[in-house]
Amino acid sequence: MTILVTGAPGFLGSPLVAGLCQRLPPAQLRVLAVAPAPEFSSLGVEVQVGSILTPADVARALEGVTQVYHLAGFVSRKPADSHRMFEVHVQGTRLMCEAALQAGVKRILMVSTSGTIAVSKRADEMPDEDSPTPLDLISRWPYYASKLYQEQTARRICGDRIELVMVNPSLLLGPGDVRMGSTRDVLSFLAGDVKVVPPGGINFVDARDVAAIIPVAMDKGRPGERYLLGGHNMTFAEYFDRIERASKEYHPRLKARGRWPVMAAKVQSALFKAVGRTSPIEPASVDMATYFWYFDSTKARSELGFAPREASDTIFDTIRYIRENALGKGAFAK
Repeated sequence: MTILVTGAPGFLGSPLVAGLCQRLPPAQLRVLAVAPAPEFSSLGVEVQVGSILTPADVARALEGVTQVYHLAGFVSRKPADSHRMFEVHVQGTRLMCEAALQAGVKRILMVSTSGTIAVSKRADEMPDEDSPTPLDLISRWPYYASKLYQEQTARRICGDRIELVMVNPSLLLGPGDVRMGSTRDVLSFLAGDVKVVPPGGINFVDARDVAAIIPVAMDKGRPGERYLLGGHNMTFAEYFDRIERASKEYHPRLKARGRWPVMAAKVQSALFKAVGRTSPIEPASVDMATYFWYFDSTKARSELGFAPREASDTIFDTIRYIRENALGKGAFAK
């Protein structure tokens, strides 16, 4: 049996491959990456350099493969990156699934996001996997819109010919986010850039816990189902308070209500752009933070045994990693 992993060098992919190497002989694993990945080659994993958007690369990577972990993606909150996100998520998934049919792949585990289901205007709503898609909100943010179309594309192509299981984690935190994509808000807080606390709420989960449960979902997940993987629901006020206590970084913050933080972020972004600089806070991030991203992970807990660690452990490890890797190479570690 040969297993293919796409998106392996990412925040979630790296601990996933490391975990798979402990469960299976590394020779059974193959990685499709856009650049050489010596960290995987050193483990004995086959690395094929190629793009999820190149049909020949995808076909070659799928030769002899029976299972696929499809994690390849592109995360951005910038409107200018919309085309790239749709290209990677929708077109890349279409190529992967169509080639998987030709290659005789039996099962695909695809990683999506909780944002295709769990975002609402009210704090008392607690969506689950059967909740309707909030299209009126998702359509405003290219990343989540592209992930929704990715899910639909995979379902349509796989049908009853390939067993498709999807997992939908919330915001990933923890150590190892080399690109500072998912953990950028924590970095912004530590840098003193968070001046206003938005009125919404967040759900976050440790990337290590998600990486550990993904192989379980591959083995036990029901075909055609998706599983919300969340750790902790809390308001942004509580979230930043937790980061403040764990980091001992005390910055004055104003708690906001309504939509005015979004307008303020747009004005700030325009001012930074006028002087040739990039605003530390994207207006889209502020817009999203005025909503509630809460949800219920009961299905994943009961069917897969998903048990995320304590929020304080995740926050502390995230802060330590950022300080050691983005704020002075260890100068702020203590």
